[in-house]
Amino acid sequence: MTGSDRRDDIICQIRQSAVPLSGTKLAAMYHVSRQVIVQDIALIRAAGYDIISTNRGYILNTVKSARRVYKVHHTDEQLEDELCMIVDNGGIVKNVMVNHRVYGRIEAELNIDSRRKAAGFIEDIRSGKSSPLKNITSNYHYHTVIADKEETLDLIEELLREKGFLIKTDC
Repeated sequence: MTGSDRRDDIICQIRQSAVPLSGTKLAAMYHVSRQVIVQDIALIRAAGYDIISTNRGYILNTVKSARRVYKVHHTDEQLEDELCMIVDNGGIVKNVMVNHRVYGRIEAELNIDSRRKAAGFIEDIRSGKSSPLKNITSNYHYHTVIADKEETLDLIEELLREKGFLIKTDC
């Protein structure tokens, strides 16, 4: 794991943790020294993340975010284009959901917030580990997208519409 990959993962760990994560715990998770974690936290802060150090560990000071669910339809070949378009314009693809006529709602967490994560996801699909969840519903699926503000979601919605991915819903 590269330092950049470790820092991306540290951000995710801190973001998803319900309690502060100590430098010692993070160091053990990544098999590095606590000093390396301290340096990583400094680099993460320099990249614009508001990491707060408490006496019990690190927490991420998150701002209020907006979220929206989009109903979309596209081919497997267009999957990477969809994901990159969302993250390139400030969105985080939180999940994918389908409404199966027999099984009901099926949902999987994605948390794709960068091109690197999108490429990793696409590589897993292409390598045959599995096929996209959308394939069980003739390519129709939903994504919950998170962004910093509603205007970002409006832009993403317009781009999805322009690409022909967005399905108009009655709600």
